Order: sequence, then structure tokens, then C-alpha cells
Amino acid sequence: MGASLGSASADPSGRSGFAIPRFFRSPRRVIGAVFILYLVLVAVGNILAGEYTMQQFSRNLVFGLAQGSIYSLIALGYTLVYGVLLMINFAHGDVFMAGAYIGFFAITFMDNAGLLASNTLLAVLFTIFVGVAASITVALLLERIAYRPLRGAPRLVPLITAIGASIAIQQLFMLLFGSSVRRYPDVSLFAFPNIFPDLNCTVEAGVEICRGIDLISGRYDVVILGLELRILPIHVVVFTTSLVLMAALWFFVRRTKTGRAMRSVAEDPKTAMLMGVNVDRVIVITFALGAALAGAAGVLFALYNQQVSPFIGFLPGLKAFTAAVIGGIGSVPGAMFGGLFLGVAETVLPGMLGLSSQLKDVVSFTLLVLVLIFRPDGFFGSGMARRKA
Repeated sequence: MGASLGSASADPSGRSGFAIPRFFRSPRRVIGAVFILYLVLVAVGNILAGEYTMQQFSRNLVFGLAQGSIYSLIALGYTLVYGVLLMINFAHGDVFMAGAYIGFFAITFMDNAGLLASNTLLAVLFTIFVGVAASITVALLLERIAYRPLRGAPRLVPLITAIGASIAIQQLFMLLFGSSVRRYPDVSLFAFPNIFPDLNCTVEAGVEICRGIDLISGRYDVVILGLELRILPIHVVVFTTSLVLMAALWFFVRRTKTGRAMRSVAEDPKTAMLMGVNVDRVIVITFALGAALAGAAGVLFALYNQQVSPFIGFLPGLKAFTAAVIGGIGSVPGAMFGGLFLGVAETVLPGMLGLSSQLKDVVSFTLLVLVLIFRPDGFFGSGMARRKA
């Protein structure tokens, strides 16, 4: 029978001793485990002391899911490109920025034309369409000009090129449109007057008209299960829209002919080419899909953040890359999970640990370090990145 836990064992030199569990052979894992235990104790202490309440948790959770949805949409672009080309497109955050920035001109045009007030839903959909088109255009230009000529180069070369392309896009937008921050116009999109008959009521021509809930600019104080919460419907809209887009991408990748071609190229591009797959076409579609999601995320982000500049893509892009690594780079479900996990963690944990909300970036990247210590392939990683490295 095999030795039981704690039984003596002999090493090759013949000396007797006790087997050391594999976990304790890694000092970084021991330190990481002690650090996690410390954080758990601090969080539990703050909760028991009443310094962090369920009401705060509920508010942070709603905002974290909305923010995490944005990260997920951007992270999907990172993971799609990496899955097919095994490269990190560090300019993807600026593809996100392009959608948000060009969307500003689209929604401003609709506002000046009076359509934003008279037909708000059409104006918002038009803005999202323009933002998606702008992001796709930037991504395809990047693929054709910066990445395709370097496809056979050592992996470090396109990585450096991606960083240079990111800086170039930022500077180009700054030269074209200036470095000042631009503000999206205020948007009110009313819906569900029958479900919310007592909201946003006005008297027009002696008749009271109730327009329902404001999905974009609304802020409502509600009581749910005894908790006093301030609900922003835009957070629910962002979360729901993101889930729909991610589900559509999942269906496309898993159930369509082009999706199967993408998976075959990700597995073995040379064999896929021999089987008749147009690898260049698949790569272009991959960039376009990732850019479309980033463009939609950019407009959604700008609708509730309301401010855009040539530099807004850096931090969300970095967070999205972090989310992709946490979920498992190259994994579509991993990118979805990683984004939501990171968004919730960076809004919930600072308050739970008694930290300032300004330290949320520290929390995000600390989580990245801990995940890399205990699970280098990410939560949904299958070791593909290591096998193909």
C-alpha cells in the first residue's frame, strides 16, 4: 500500500525523512496563501464590525457587473486574436477608444439634428453602429498595415509593434481632434410606462403623461429586501447588452462554419490551410469581431461615463487584458468570466478591505499576481498558451 499522509519516506541518498507536500515546496505559493488568508480575515473583521454593510455590497455589485461587462467585451478581442495568432494586441484598448470617440461625433450630430430628443432609441442605435464601424476600421487597418507583414516574425516583434501602434493611434486622434476631453450629450431614453406608471410624469396640455423609467440618465432610490439602494438603469442596460453580445459571439464561434474555421486555425493554421481554410480571411474576421465588441463597449462606456479623450482606452484596455489572463487567455468563456470577476472584485473588495476606492487598480493587479501564482493558465485556461509558447 502507498504511504499514508505524514509517513516516513526515503530520498535517493537513503536518508529517512517526511514527505513535504508539493504545495509547501513553492515559497511564492505559501506567501500567496498567507496573504489571501490575511485579506480574508481583514474583510471578515470589517463585516463583523459593521464597517462594510450589505447595502454597500449591493450597490458595489451592480456597478461592478456593469464595469465588468465592459472589460469582458474588450477582453474577448484580446482572447480571439491570441487564440488565432498567438499575439497580444496591445493596441486593442485604442480600438475601444476609437469606437467611443467617433461615437461622440455621431451622437452630437443626432443631437444637433434634433433626433436625439425626438427619436432617442434610433439615435443611440445609430451611435453604437458608428462606433462599431469606427473600431472595425481601425482594427482592420492595424491588421493589414502593422501585423500582417510581421506574421512570420519572432513573437517579440509584433508585440513591440502593437505597443507602437497603440501610441500612434493615440497621437493621431490627438492631432486630429485635440487632447481635450469631450463630453457626450445628456441622453434620456424612457421605457416601460405601463410597468412604471408613476415615473417621469409631466402635465402637457392639461393631461398628465408618465413616460416610465429613464434607461440611460435615470437614478432611482429604491428599497429591495430592506436595503436602500440607488439604482442606475444604465448599469442594467450595459450588463444585459453585454451578455447578449457575448452569447452571440459564443454561438458564432461554436455553431457557424466560420467559427469552426476560426477554431481550426487557432488549433493548427498550417493544417487548416491544407484543408482549404482561407487563413487570411479568418484572421480578418477575428480582428473584425473583436473590434466590433470593443466598439460597442466603447459607446456603452461613454453613455454612462460621458467623457471621452484619445487616452481613455489605456486603462480599460489594460484591465481587459488582465481579465483575459485571469480567465485564461485564448478562452472565450474565460474572457467573459474574467471581465465580470475583475469588475466586481475592484468595486467590492476595496470597501470590504477598508481601502479607498482610489486603490481599486491596486486590487485588480494584485488579483492578477495571485492568479498567476496559483493558476498560471487562468481559471478557464487549458495550458494552450504554454504548449504553443
